[in-house]
Amino acid sequence: MSIDTATGKEAPADLSSARVKEIFSAIAKKYERFNAVSSFGAYKAWLAGMMRQAPIGPDDDVLDIAGGTGDVAFSVARAKRPAHIQCTDLVSEMLDVARIHYADGKACGVPVVVHEQNSVMGMANKYLAKRAAAVCLTYEHAAGALDEGVRSRVTVTGNPVRKSVFDATREDGRARFGVPEDARLLLVTGGSLGARLLNQAVCALKDELLAAGDVHVIHVTGPKELDAVAGQLALTPAEEKRWHLFGYTDRMGEAMAAADAIVSRAGATSLAEISARAIPALLVPFPFATEDHQTTNARAYVEAGCAYMLADADVEGPEFARLVRSLLDDAGVRERMAAAARAQKTADAAAKLADVVMGAAR
Repeated sequence: MSIDTATGKEAPADLSSARVKEIFSAIAKKYERFNAVSSFGAYKAWLAGMMRQAPIGPDDDVLDIAGGTGDVAFSVARAKRPAHIQCTDLVSEMLDVARIHYADGKACGVPVVVHEQNSVMGMANKYLAKRAAAVCLTYEHAAGALDEGVRSRVTVTGNPVRKSVFDATREDGRARFGVPEDARLLLVTGGSLGARLLNQAVCALKDELLAAGDVHVIHVTGPKELDAVAGQLALTPAEEKRWHLFGYTDRMGEAMAAADAIVSRAGATSLAEISARAIPALLVPFPFATEDHQTTNARAYVEAGCAYMLADADVEGPEFARLVRSLLDDAGVRERMAAAARAQKTADAAAKLADVVMGAAR
């Protein structure tokens, strides 16, 4: 965002193609997870719309601008089809991106629908929400960050979950990972980049977990943590058959379908998938997320009885082991958590969001 020094007011967005490329390049340099291919796809679609060179094509329904640790999403209905453009909202460049897309939509007579997946509204989403036809939230209390006049346009839809998470079955997942049907399976994940403290805490429970002959563990460490975790675990060939260790897996949908319980961070996407699959969970929020939004993400879910939550600082203490044991050893706890999760009715979030987008497009 820039300020006109002459008037002291917000200056119009720079809509030049050079400026858009400059913005995306700056983000790519700042975040190693940035998807350059997707950013180019978004840039190309934006340029085509601005210059009226081409409509959004059949492969351009979903354009992701990924990177950083939070997302701002908004949906644009152009011509006769909606497009869902997702981008990060953590740096000032992203507010420029939001302003560019809003100006693009306004120039074309295109309504904008904002979707906030976290419990704390990000800067770019706050900007767009004031100008949007509709605002969709994952968490109702996120509306507290909005002006009163905007709240009348709010719909709580939940956070859409990728199709692969729903398509997988317990049987498919267990066959994929070599886990017997009658085994108790614990899934451990710290997100795509891993979580060192969480990995270390789970490794410390290896002997206790494997002492129960029917317990299996799928442990997704994060690519950079795999070697260190493998060294700490020092699994024997026999133990490797029950402790399934991965730096990364693109079969997370099957892993979730197979799991009886999960230990996880509380990022928006992870929590949405855990909720949609109704997996009994121990959530350990990342403490350095913007405005501690992972803790806020998890709190209402935990208060509804769907999961346990433990602060990152307490992971190395005895409470972590106690909660993991409770998840695995007490079938009643798992049944109550799963029932509470199903009562949240988060599995149809994508359909709810689509309804709002289509309503705005009419």
